Amino acid sequence: CNLVFKDDIREWRNPLLTFLRRAYARILDWCFDHLKMTLAGGLIAAGIMLFLALSGIIGSEFLPHLDEGAIWVRGTLAPSTGPSTGINVANRARLVLANFPEVIQVVSQVGRPDDGTDASGFYNTEFFVDLLPRAKWRSQFATKDQLIASIDQELSKLPGVTWNFSQPISDNVEEAVSGVKGELAVKLFGPDLKILEEKANAMREVMEKIPGVADLGIFEVRGQPNVNLVIDRAAADRFGINVSDIQDAVETAVGGKAVTQLLIGDQRYDLTVRYQESFRRTIEDIANIRVLAPSGERVSLAQVCQVKLEDGASSIYREANSRYIAIKYSVRGRDLGSTVRQAIDEVRQKIQLPEGYHLDWTGEYESQQRANRRLAVIVPVTVLLMSFVLYSAFNSWKWVVLIFAVVALSPLGGIFSLLVTGTHFSVSSGLGFLALMGVSVEIGVIMIEYINQLRTRGMNPRDAAKEGAELRLRPVMMTMLVATLGLVPAALSHDIGSDSQRPFAIVIVGGLIVELLVSLVLLPSLYVFWARPGDTLPAPELGFFGEGEHID
Repeated sequence: CNLVFKDDIREWRNPLLTFLRRAYARILDWCFDHLKMTLAGGLIAAGIMLFLALSGIIGSEFLPHLDEGAIWVRGTLAPSTGPSTGINVANRARLVLANFPEVIQVVSQVGRPDDGTDASGFYNTEFFVDLLPRAKWRSQFATKDQLIASIDQELSKLPGVTWNFSQPISDNVEEAVSGVKGELAVKLFGPDLKILEEKANAMREVMEKIPGVADLGIFEVRGQPNVNLVIDRAAADRFGINVSDIQDAVETAVGGKAVTQLLIGDQRYDLTVRYQESFRRTIEDIANIRVLAPSGERVSLAQVCQVKLEDGASSIYREANSRYIAIKYSVRGRDLGSTVRQAIDEVRQKIQLPEGYHLDWTGEYESQQRANRRLAVIVPVTVLLMSFVLYSAFNSWKWVVLIFAVVALSPLGGIFSLLVTGTHFSVSSGLGFLALMGVSVEIGVIMIEYINQLRTRGMNPRDAAKEGAELRLRPVMMTMLVATLGLVPAALSHDIGSDSQRPFAIVIVGGLIVELLVSLVLLPSLYVFWARPGDTLPAPELGFFGEGEHID
């Protein structure tokens, strides 16, 4: 500045700013003449803000779902599904998906991956569905949720399959967080698989009636056909056959048993005996397996055992040293927070769990609750630290409380902007509210410090508040308008990748517009209402303006 500006430079008076300052001065005069009405308006605004924040009108979620430009579809069949049935269902589903013009390509997989990192059977089918850009979709699909709903309607025509929809990256993250193949999950812990399955089915009946719950399904822990042989010890005793002999016969005939070893140099190979497949394919074949009695009689297993085909455990999921069954679900057409809270309340009221059983609501909802708990600690600590910093600047708690009285109204515009745009509250928008608090504190410090400096020059509180607020109009407007205009493109963008930043920008843009009105009107009015002749004020030489600046 020393190099660029000359000594004879003159300040240019902006006509627009002059007009705004004069109009602002008239507004301040009216507010000072009607202090009770002005402060009552502030209280009403605070009441409206609290009502909107606590009533649940604005939904909540953990983080906005980033549009990846693709869909990850998972179909779950019965646990006993074999490879031929799994492949057949995958081929039929792939044709259904490819029939949508919005789909570019479909890649499917059946069972577990080649590297064996995912212990899934042939009942698990997964599809990567690549999509065209949103601008090339048919007009009937305004959102991705509408396209998914239409795909779900077509895929549901395939019998015996439960479908789940996510995105490629999100699916991996969600599974890593919850340990379950689904966007959201409820884990029911307990020791008995039959009771777990019974309570899980009851929970599904409750949750399927809740608006917003979609892709509801249970990860079955039972359903694998097992051949059970229960030895009749009395019958075995009549034939003089030991229980161990019967067990050895079953192991040898069905599973195979090493009877000797073949040595080739220093290498050892087991020589295993086992029945040919044609003699152990069905239950009747297994029941006809013969056991040699001490008398030389050949006794069939059916004579000394009860041979039964029963449903057994197909998969046993464990976590924290306990068995569990998972109920997976998604939320579409409604916010995450209210949907899961309603589900928790209704399940708690309608499902009675035996002793030793408990629920764990995992996935994105768990992450949201964890983030809320952290914010519940961080925000009060931050406010406390800010209050001490402000006290060190003003040497009076009076002005600190005055600043925070205006800061308390800073979320008003952000809440209105979320309501108008239909955006849910999330961690992203929460950061926007924190930024609003920072801007509000900055404006409060600038304005109150300036007003206090004017009072040290002999002005009464009303004249100082009016003069100081009028002179600080330009820097306050610059601070807010620059940030607002800079974030307008982010707030209006709906391109891929904009989902995570849009809530933050919406809160900042809407919040700063309302904050500008609140700070410029309510803060000077509160100052006039609360100022007294004996207030603690800074020394005149510590002011923000120099000796050459005039006050007009």
